Amino acid sequence: MALDAIFNLCEAALWFIISAVLLCLAVVRARSTRQETLLLAAAFGVFALSDLIEARTGAWWDPWWLLVMKAACVLVFLRAFWHYRRRSQKR
Repeated sequence: MALDAIFNLCEAALWFIISAVLLCLAVVRARSTRQETLLLAAAFGVFALSDLIEARTGAWWDPWWLLVMKAACVLVFLRAFWHYRRRSQKR
């Protein structure tokens, strides 16, 4: 197995762990942030799946829908960061 494929598999494991932790946090979070935490957990799970696909294809842009999948996840990550910054500035 190529080194880049091994790296993608390790990266996917990390994203799955982060997704699982976020799912656990969503259970104990306040109702106001629960939905956002669940969305973030789903995005990390999809990002992990995209790394598993990337380990097989060898490219993050091929097939084209893999790039779209990764871009959508990054948009969710940026949205969550933006919401976090807004909430922390209000405090």
